[in-house]
Amino acid sequence: MPKHDPRRIGRRGLLKTSAALLGGAVLGARAKAAPEPPFQNVNTNSSPSTLKITDLRIATVRKPGPSPCTIIRLDTNQGVYGLGEVRDGASATYALFLKSRVVGENPLRITYIFEKIKQFGGHSRQAGGVVAVEEALWDIAGKVYGVPIYQMLGGKFRDKVRIYADTEESDDVAVYAKRLKLRKEEMGLTWLKMDLGINMVAKIPGTVTMPSGETPWERSQLPHLFTAAEVTDKGIEKLCEYVAAAREAVGMEIPLSMDHLGHIGVHSIIRLGKAYEKYNLSWMEDVIPWQYTELLQHITAESPTPILTGEDIYLKEGFINLCEKHAVSKIHPDISTSGGILETHKIGDAAMEYGVPMAMHYAGLPIGALASVHCAAATENFLACENHSLDVPWWQDMVEGIEKPIINKGFIAVPDKPGLGITLNEDVVRQHLAPDTGFFEPTPLWDKERSWDRLWSMAPKSPPRAGIRS
Repeated sequence: MPKHDPRRIGRRGLLKTSAALLGGAVLGARAKAAPEPPFQNVNTNSSPSTLKITDLRIATVRKPGPSPCTIIRLDTNQGVYGLGEVRDGASATYALFLKSRVVGENPLRITYIFEKIKQFGGHSRQAGGVVAVEEALWDIAGKVYGVPIYQMLGGKFRDKVRIYADTEESDDVAVYAKRLKLRKEEMGLTWLKMDLGINMVAKIPGTVTMPSGETPWERSQLPHLFTAAEVTDKGIEKLCEYVAAAREAVGMEIPLSMDHLGHIGVHSIIRLGKAYEKYNLSWMEDVIPWQYTELLQHITAESPTPILTGEDIYLKEGFINLCEKHAVSKIHPDISTSGGILETHKIGDAAMEYGVPMAMHYAGLPIGALASVHCAAATENFLACENHSLDVPWWQDMVEGIEKPIINKGFIAVPDKPGLGITLNEDVVRQHLAPDTGFFEPTPLWDKERSWDRLWSMAPKSPPRAGIRS
């Protein structure tokens, strides 16, 4: 891994360079302010204007839960590097494809590079490469200027970020409730989530109405609306037993959210929303695909239990559409899909204008988790960020330079070190590499990938006519 060449930089030097390149985002005081102690571990080999990306390499980790997860590293000509993460379950190719498009660029031109490559992202996992690059650019910028990422977003609203997590299911109502209680009492979580779908009761006769003989494609790929599955009165009664036991175990005071209701129709979703009203759930998540705006609007209007979606939406426009129409009660971007740190911050600000709170989905490694933390710290209407790795003992060991335990009594402290505020523990990452993959090996196959990337046609330039100045 490239080594840093740390040098000290005074506050005046920081203000001069950051004002020009980051539009004043990191200005915290006037240049005439009393001098402060010099920053430590800040790379200033040369003027930031000469900084160039020289390489993009990857390391893919396999962990319990959503996986694999690919870490990218952007190297530069000055020794400083940046880390980013491709969304869980996505192909590393989404990032490697971008190598020839970012090598040679100045990584401090974050918005310029994002606009250049965002056409290669898409909804759900297809955004993974674009986001990983964007996160790595912010990590580099923070290291160059000696500030944490949240400061470049305008500063933080909070010093620690609330975490919530789903809970392992159990067919036994009492066991499921006990697991939720342990999340609260032993792990100290202040926000809980339970996965509760029709699969939990479908074995009981008379609970679910649906056609028999479904194909694997119909079970896994056909959107909810077209499966003809509906939950019966008996099914609703049995599902409510789980929620009642959960509330009995953890109390009514702690927020409790619900996910994975199952592929059921709009009518059943509304009926469940009404049945769950007395349990005061924080939300029912991803009840139908997010693209069906008018149907979501109808469900939200009819269900007294709040409706939330957003983990598969790429870029702010889809969120703005949902918020503008009040088709959901709350939104739930995953930073690894929504477009990265700045785009997710913009999504939160836009939702704020429509009175919509923002939670955050996240299921990957500490790199993306910390990117989410910086974004959440700087976003006013943030509620809580998901973490899917509370039960993975080595998850936090993959990174160093941050307060441990990373998740402490239900919160992650916002790092104050430059960039993401972390470095990799190479030994731990190597121990958990996906089979047949390497640790930031050279990627020469992607050095010369080229195409005409422009999304619009341009007429060829005409030579200037004789006698006319160009």
